Amino acid sequence: MTLSALGLFTLALLINPGSSCPSIVAIVSRVIASGWRDVLPFIAAMWIGKVIWLFLALAGLSAIAQNFESAFQFLKYCGVAYLLWLAWKMWTQKTDEKPDDMPIHSNRWAMFASGMALTLGNPKIIMFYIALLPTLIDITGASYTDWMILGGFTALCLASVDLTWARACASRPSVVTHTARPAHC
Repeated sequence: MTLSALGLFTLALLINPGSSCPSIVAIVSRVIASGWRDVLPFIAAMWIGKVIWLFLALAGLSAIAQNFESAFQFLKYCGVAYLLWLAWKMWTQKTDEKPDDMPIHSNRWAMFASGMALTLGNPKIIMFYIALLPTLIDITGASYTDWMILGGFTALCLASVDLTWARACASRPSVVTHTARPAHC
């Protein structure tokens, strides 16, 4: 793997997740509801899930994905059902709550599981890797060191993008309450 290939891979990683996507929308909505520190398990799970997809693409499982298209379709529809369920919960939630009535703490394991489900249920991620990796890296000749370097750069790029979104959202007045976020967030 060359430095120029790693640089292009890193640039693509910064541009792709930096644009508006379901992951960013989920981060922003959770930061507004819970504060940025309580969202860290959710974001960490998304990074782990995306690195898992990267390693699956590197392992050559794109051929398996083509052979098991129905399993990926099922996984995609599970992700759609989950997002619809979240939308229903948000739609039917009371809107007359005061900022003090909003939940302050959340279950970190539930946040982690939500982030993992959102990421692993999004087959677009593996398609991104399948489209990008063969153009930059000789996958058949990639060593485990190359895998770890790519995984590390992926986690680093995702961390910089996601934490930037989370901090930017947390520093803004709350969209829900039209007041500044409480000090505990």
